[in-house]
Amino acid sequence: MHSSLELKREVDAIQIPSGDSIKLPLGMKVIITQSLGGTYTVATDFGLARIQAGDADALGIDPAADKKAEQSTSSNVPTDVSDLEGQVWNQLKNVYDPEIPVNIVDLGLVYDCKVEADAEGKNKAIVKMTLTAPGCGMGPTIAADAQSRIMTIEEMDDAAVELCWDPPWNKDMISIEGKMKLGMI
Repeated sequence: MHSSLELKREVDAIQIPSGDSIKLPLGMKVIITQSLGGTYTVATDFGLARIQAGDADALGIDPAADKKAEQSTSSNVPTDVSDLEGQVWNQLKNVYDPEIPVNIVDLGLVYDCKVEADAEGKNKAIVKMTLTAPGCGMGPTIAADAQSRIMTIEEMDDAAVELCWDPPWNKDMISIEGKMKLGMI
């Protein structure tokens, strides 16, 4: 996928790893280094940046044609989840750290995922997750991506994604599937 292209229009992006918002100008040459979960990591003269799926046209990409939802199994997903919780886990498998080609579920970043219904029957997903490094500036962006993906579920009325640091993440939390993708086994 590492081919150079020119941006078709100015586009908002998020600088990696700081998480700062930046604008990439029309005509800038970029190289797509990762396209997973509908977001695009691009290499620029200023370093790496992340472009959201809604701005894929700036790359000359039709996001509908490029969409590949990950519905694979993961040894990190509990087996005793409700149907709605299963849908949340599947959405979370479409969220990626822009520097690592493994989804946040298989990376072991999702510590807890539950769906609660209030007295009015409205469903709220509550997710607790971490990052591979506490100082990662992309944390709020990854959490917001997780929340927006959860909100695409028809039966979901609200979602809260909380970043937590206990227990600290380590590579043993990566699923078997994630370790295979990373060449660790």
